[in-house]
Amino acid sequence: MATSAVSRIRRQLPSSPWLFAAPGMLITGAFTLYPFLSTLADAFTDRRTLVPGRFVGLANFRELLHDDMFWTGLRNSTLYVLGVVPALVILPLLLALLVRKNIPGITFFRSAFYTPVVASIVVVGLIWVWLLDERGLINSLLETVGIGRVGFLSDQWLLLLSAMAVTVWKGLGYYMIIYLAALADVPRELHEAAAVDGAGAVRRFLTVTVPAVRSTMVLVGALSSVAAFKVFSEVYLMAGPAGGPAGEDTTLVMLVQRTGTGLTGRVGYASALSVVVFAVTVALMLLVLRADRRDET
Repeated sequence: MATSAVSRIRRQLPSSPWLFAAPGMLITGAFTLYPFLSTLADAFTDRRTLVPGRFVGLANFRELLHDDMFWTGLRNSTLYVLGVVPALVILPLLLALLVRKNIPGITFFRSAFYTPVVASIVVVGLIWVWLLDERGLINSLLETVGIGRVGFLSDQWLLLLSAMAVTVWKGLGYYMIIYLAALADVPRELHEAAAVDGAGAVRRFLTVTVPAVRSTMVLVGALSSVAAFKVFSEVYLMAGPAGGPAGEDTTLVMLVQRTGTGLTGRVGYASALSVVVFAVTVALMLLVLRADRRDET
């Protein structure tokens, strides 16, 4: 009876699946597809915030090659990927192995490790700024033990490393949950067989756990690579709108925001920067997936 009713509805409304999909498609088109196509078109114009642009071809992209701030942003974004991704691939896995044990009080630690994920990045950034400030808690403790104050937020490289540490700290719980789901599918018999063969904990981790969750590690690597290259909030909150001392800690996304906003914002040039960011993030994902396929062969 139910099957015949469904068939009758399909005959009467052949486009009914599209009616259900229409709201989602409209939202995706209005807030994702249209902005993407608009940015792509603006990248080839000299459009400003209040001035319609005219077509200038590849002029914006040629200007990028001679823009020192572009190369500074590209360097910092690349360093951010190199510094953050390995930590976010390995540390959450070790954390997941720790919290998956059924011991008293482990639920508290699972919640504690996940709390930074749901916390606002603005709140997290401000807390770490207060901690790392020249007069903050960490510097006060360092001065107490005789080490002296450290310019975490005034030194170019220390500031970038501090922002990386915040990103890793905030992302540990998120990727830990992903690894917990993957570890649940690892057969216990494999660990038992390895233990019978005399394999210790480290060897079982390298020969059983890592191969079993390798596809999840690739996923985490791809997600964290894209997020790290597009980093904005952490560096912006800790370095300020200027991007640290002399703007030396500016990332590409910060440069897009700085260039394309305001009453005199260069929307066309900022769009060209956005296209470069998009192209690099797609290239990062393709490299990670290609490396995974190469390992499988």
